[in-house]
Amino acid sequence: MSKYYTMKIAGLERNLQLFKINDNLQIAAFILFGDVEITKASASELLKLAPEHDIMITAECKSIPLIYEMARQQGADNYIIARKGPKLYMENVVTTETNSITTAKTQTLCIGQKEIDAMKGKRVLIVDDVISTGESLLAIEELVNLAGGTIVGKMAVLAEGDAAKRDDIIFLEPLPLFDAEGNALK
Repeated sequence: MSKYYTMKIAGLERNLQLFKINDNLQIAAFILFGDVEITKASASELLKLAPEHDIMITAECKSIPLIYEMARQQGADNYIIARKGPKLYMENVVTTETNSITTAKTQTLCIGQKEIDAMKGKRVLIVDDVISTGESLLAIEELVNLAGGTIVGKMAVLAEGDAAKRDDIIFLEPLPLFDAEGNALK
């Protein structure tokens, strides 16, 4: 039984640990936290593929280092994080809900007036580390639309499972799902 899946991402080899989702399904965990090399390389490769945009947005999750690095590399002054809950300093909060494959419960994502103002009438690029079911992506799309932004692209480092078959996202590499024994599913 395999416990890791080895793959190349942005030219770098990584061993991704497998984790059980249910009795028949495992996923390979791609975690950017603490891996500066893969974060920098992935940001660089994604920017080569990115459509023209005015601002980027991601969910408050493992993609925060990625969006920061993308903004830094392109010389942007700002990026947006859809927060997991309203903060005291946020005004006129707009929320949406999502269910992610890696989170046990329904998540709330929200933005405030500052983020709304930053996206209104702007070309917005949605960034994530991994797109799997697309639920988190839909929640962010809803927030961008509510803010009056125009989505010009949706991108991730990896597209997991059936997400790799989508033609509306940009990604660097496909990431398979795995059976109970650790074999990649086709």
